[in-house]
Amino acid sequence: MQQCEIPEYNPPSQEIQEILREVKRIAVAGLSPKEERDSNKVARYLMAQGYEIVPVNPGQRKILGKTCYKSIKDIPFRIDMADLFLNPKRVPPVVDEAIEKGIPVIWMQLGVVHNEAAKKAREAGIKVVMNKCVKIEHQAMVSPSPIAQQPSELT
Repeated sequence: MQQCEIPEYNPPSQEIQEILREVKRIAVAGLSPKEERDSNKVARYLMAQGYEIVPVNPGQRKILGKTCYKSIKDIPFRIDMADLFLNPKRVPPVVDEAIEKGIPVIWMQLGVVHNEAAKKAREAGIKVVMNKCVKIEHQAMVSPSPIAQQPSELT
């Protein structure tokens, strides 16, 4: 059975909301071309919210109509946030690339936790969010009480 790490630290909700308001260009590492995959659903949602998505997947040339890069380090322009849809074992080298490129925020999706890599990133001045879905956090920010707005789902 695989051990699942628990985040040693995550920013408070207010800081997460600030991150989501400030970032504009998001590299999605592990973005799948398959529409049914969470990475693809989240990327499409973020695009619909006005974020610029930069696909990162070594096996693809284009995803969602956008040029796909083999790695974070191959992106030739500034990125505001790296959103990681990766097996936790694959996180450290990607975090190293993000540090090297000076990406200010690293976001590890639900189920993605790597405390050692996160600590290294924070020591380099990078904000790190782990084990949270950027889509869920964004939806909570734009409509804080979804239950109150959708009572029909409760019956």
